[in-house]
Amino acid sequence: MRDDVQQLLSLQKIDQTIQSLNKELVKIPQQQEAAKERLANDTAAVAAAKKAYQENEVAIKNVELDIGTRKDTVTKLKNQQFETKKNEEYTRLGSEVNRYEEQIDEFETQELELMEVADQRKSDIAVAEEALGKTQALVDEEISGLEDRATQYKEQLAEAESQRAQAAEGLEEDLMDTYTRLYDKREGAAVAAVTRERSCKSCHVQVTPATYALAQSGAAISHCDNCGAILYPE
Repeated sequence: MRDDVQQLLSLQKIDQTIQSLNKELVKIPQQQEAAKERLANDTAAVAAAKKAYQENEVAIKNVELDIGTRKDTVTKLKNQQFETKKNEEYTRLGSEVNRYEEQIDEFETQELELMEVADQRKSDIAVAEEALGKTQALVDEEISGLEDRATQYKEQLAEAESQRAQAAEGLEEDLMDTYTRLYDKREGAAVAAVTRERSCKSCHVQVTPATYALAQSGAAISHCDNCGAILYPE
């Protein structure tokens, strides 16, 4: 294998490492956002449970007000009934008392039902808060782990970039330009082996005998007839 092709092959391995590290670094913020979204969903569940509880509490207060208002009315009606001397008025007031007392019974039944709902709402809040607590712990751990991983990737990236600078020393500018163009075009496969069956391992197309012979001899840079990759004999 030609020395410059061997150098390019080493450079390509470093570039592939750099490319992989950069891809991982791009993923980390996305993974962090996904973790925060899970936390947001559980936070929203707690808020919804608390809202439902508060709405039920308001309903209980309203029923209590309705009961209180009707009890006051019943007291007033009974006082009027006690003071009246007319049988018809006494009977009418008695009917009104009965009607309001029936309403009080209905409201008290509603109040009991709402109190049962309140107990369920409290239970819902407890369950939601417990789930949030567990998710919070997992998300905190996950985000911390992702931050540590990002730090490691950045350190590895700095080291790889330093190695790349050393690996690229002495390469001709035209050859570097060709390599860079091919690397971008071939998605990291600018330099590829050619098998004894004359198959390019970058595109898996068979090259001509002349191209294979050139790669074998190393007399000049050999390029795949199909994809243009820089070839070296397997």
